[in-house]
Amino acid sequence: MDLSLHLGASTVVSIALLGILLFLLGANVTRHRAQRGGTGNQMPTDPADRMFIAIRAHGNATEYVPTLIVLLLVCDVLADGWWVAALAVAAFVSRLLHAVGMLTSATLASHGPLRDIGAMGTYVTGVALGVTAIVAGV
Repeated sequence: MDLSLHLGASTVVSIALLGILLFLLGANVTRHRAQRGGTGNQMPTDPADRMFIAIRAHGNATEYVPTLIVLLLVCDVLADGWWVAALAVAAFVSRLLHAVGMLTSATLASHGPLRDIGAMGTYVTGVALGVTAIVAGV
């Protein structure tokens, strides 16, 4: 019995890039913590604080990236074709736009176009992957 997965290249690359993005966002938080040192505020709440923005960008990615990865794996196994490859690319682009939108904003108290496009793309891609998994699995 062959249990190996034969994943499409777009899915593999997108999953790898999502993982890299998540780790880079985490490293950015570590960089901010190191700059503050042991005596600096490590848990800021000001929406304009650069470390707060870095923490929220990483936290938001950790909320969505794992579920996107699982759905991409399920869909790629169950539903071959261009649709899953397109969703894989859309998932990565959406998360990247969202992260860049957050990290380049002056404050998280307001939204910008990259952040909003990235968020909406994440929601649409996630729902499309969920529907694809249901349809392909039934």
